[in-house]
Amino acid sequence: MLQLYGGPDGELAASMRYLAQRYSMPYREVAGLLTDIGTEELAHMEMICAIVHQLTRNLTPEEIMREGFADYYVDHTVALWPQAASGTPFSATVFQSKGDPITDLHENLAAEQKARTTYDNILRLIKDPDIVDPIRFLREREIVHYQRFGEGLRIVQEKLDSKNFYMFNPEFDPMIQPRNKNNNC
Repeated sequence: MLQLYGGPDGELAASMRYLAQRYSMPYREVAGLLTDIGTEELAHMEMICAIVHQLTRNLTPEEIMREGFADYYVDHTVALWPQAASGTPFSATVFQSKGDPITDLHENLAAEQKARTTYDNILRLIKDPDIVDPIRFLREREIVHYQRFGEGLRIVQEKLDSKNFYMFNPEFDPMIQPRNKNNNC
């Protein structure tokens, strides 16, 4: 469950990714989409934290040892601290915000699929309905987010196509010089 909090495909990374990307998104409706989903990911993070807390708050020392939770417990007791299931601490290096709308939206599409896979893996391991039900809900939201980012990508591509913009158009990126129409270089 900690993987969903502080892992590379967890809710903390997703919320930070989307809320950071919204500032460089040139299209308001897609920036709004990033804000909406980033905010929802914060709520998902809260749900994951509540589940982790419920699973750990009454552990006995014997259960902590038997379940492989001892190393975490020594460092954090049962406090919530973002890390991957492997024990790797959360790092902002696990997500990207490039400032290019197409690149960022593809990053987000991939992130939602990786999160869905993580939820699928957890559902294969967990059978407790008090955990399974919210995990299924969160998995379904990953699918919805994927669909919404697909819609956002279509909006961006349509806007770029309608203006004859391409990835290296100087109107889109003033740092890039216009290409000579007679030269394909």
